[in-house]
Amino acid sequence: MSVLNQKTIKKPITFKGVALHSGQLVNIKIKPSPPNTGIVFKRTDLKINNTVIPGIFNVSSAIFCTTISNDYGVKISTIEHLMGAFYGTGIDNALIEVDGDELPILDGSAKSYIEEISKVGIEISNQPIKVIKIEKKINFKEENKSISLEPSKLSLDIDFEIKYDNPLIGTQRNFVKVYEDDLSNIFNSRTFCLFEDIDKLKKMNLAKGGSLENAIVVQNEKILNKGGLRNKLEFVNHKILDCMGDLYLSGYKIIGKLTCSQGGHKLTNQLLRKVFESNTNFSIIEVRENKIPHSFINKRYLKSIA
Repeated sequence: MSVLNQKTIKKPITFKGVALHSGQLVNIKIKPSPPNTGIVFKRTDLKINNTVIPGIFNVSSAIFCTTISNDYGVKISTIEHLMGAFYGTGIDNALIEVDGDELPILDGSAKSYIEEISKVGIEISNQPIKVIKIEKKINFKEENKSISLEPSKLSLDIDFEIKYDNPLIGTQRNFVKVYEDDLSNIFNSRTFCLFEDIDKLKKMNLAKGGSLENAIVVQNEKILNKGGLRNKLEFVNHKILDCMGDLYLSGYKIIGKLTCSQGGHKLTNQLLRKVFESNTNFSIIEVRENKIPHSFINKRYLKSIA
C-alpha cells in the first residue's frame, strides 16, 4: 500500500489545555476518519450546526490567529498549529471534536500534536491523495509585506523572512523543503510576542490564557522564558509552522514555492484567495506512484506505520 495514499491516525488522541486568547480550559479529541472526508472540526458544546470545515473562504478572522466559521456563525479559533502538524505528517482525514470555540495552545507549538500522532501511528488507506499544483506565479502585497506562490516541480518550498525592530529578534529568514527536510525545529517552535505588546493584547480581549508556559516573551534584548530558545531560528520557524497550517486550508497539499516577507495568517489567506480566483492558476491532480516520487511525502513522520 502506497505512502502516497490518503492517511488518518490509527487511534483517537485527546488533549486538554488552556485556550490562548479566551483563557478557557478546553478539551479536544482527534478521531480517525475515512478517506475523502478531509479535516472536519465539530463543536461538541453545541447540539446543532456544529461542524466547521477548515477552508480558505471559511476564514472569518486572521488577527493573531486563524479563525474559521460555518454559515451559522459557529467558529473555531487558533487552528493553525494543529493544521500545520497534519500537513507535515501527511494526515488527510480526521475529525476534531472540541468543547469550545478555540483549540488549546498547549506549549505554543505543534510539538505535542506531533508526539501523539507518532505514538498512535498513521493508517494508510487504499485511496490516492490529491494535490494542488501551482501553474502561475501569484503575488500579493500589503504595504511592506509581500507573499508569492509560484510553480515548482515536485516540492513545496517555503522561503520566509521576518523583520522586527526588536534587537533580539531583528531579521530572520529560513528556507525549508516541506516534503524533504527534517521539520522538527518547525514543529517545536513556539508562538512569541514582545513584552510591551501584552497590555495591548489584553485590552483587545486577547491572550487571556497566555503565559511563559505557552509563548516566548521578549523584553528588549532578553527572553523571559527559562531555558531560552529551542532553536536559533525559533521566531521565523514558528511563522513557517503557521504558514503550513494556513496553507492546508486549501484542502490539499501544495506543489509550489512560497516566498514571504513579514507575512502572517492574513497575508497567507489573501494569497490563497487570489490563487483560487481563477482555475488557470492551479490544477488539482490525483497522485499515483507513476506520477510522482516518494520524496513528495516526508517519510520521517511515517516511522510509526505498522
